[in-house]
Amino acid sequence: MQKEYTVTVYTEDRIGITNRITIIFTRRGINITSLTTAETEIPGVYKFIITVLSTREKLDKVVGQIERLIEIHRAFVHEEEEVVYQELALYKISTRSLHTGDIERLIRENNARILTITAEYFVIEKTGHQQELIDFIKKLEPYGLIEYSKSGRVAIVKWSRRFHEHLKELQAEDAEHGL
Repeated sequence: MQKEYTVTVYTEDRIGITNRITIIFTRRGINITSLTTAETEIPGVYKFIITVLSTREKLDKVVGQIERLIEIHRAFVHEEEEVVYQELALYKISTRSLHTGDIERLIRENNARILTITAEYFVIEKTGHQQELIDFIKKLEPYGLIEYSKSGRVAIVKWSRRFHEHLKELQAEDAEHGL
């Protein structure tokens, strides 16, 4: 049965690695719904956070293929309850709505904040899970929603401590050998 999974991939920083990883999903007919990547707390090690709708069996095969790439340290498949995650959304709203005062209450009640205000518009920032961010769009539409943009998932795996310790040990060994 298809459901949402988070795939984490730890890599070296190499040109073309994003393409090499995503093509593996494409060949298996799996659509990536979100992809976020950034350097980890370990210099030179990057973490890809990939959200997909698929079956566990398909993803286990995909992860096996990804791990065969030379630049990959490790790759993992996680179910929703195994990760702590958030997404970030920005909402551009017409400044005219600030004059009513209601929108400020709505912003506070939804744990959002105003980032910038201009003569024509202001920008609201909100973090949360995807559905929560989409629901907030509906609440903002009556106030003159101009634009909406959302990030991909940012996630931390609940059980990844041993793996991160292993990566730090590898980094220390590299430093000892002058690599």
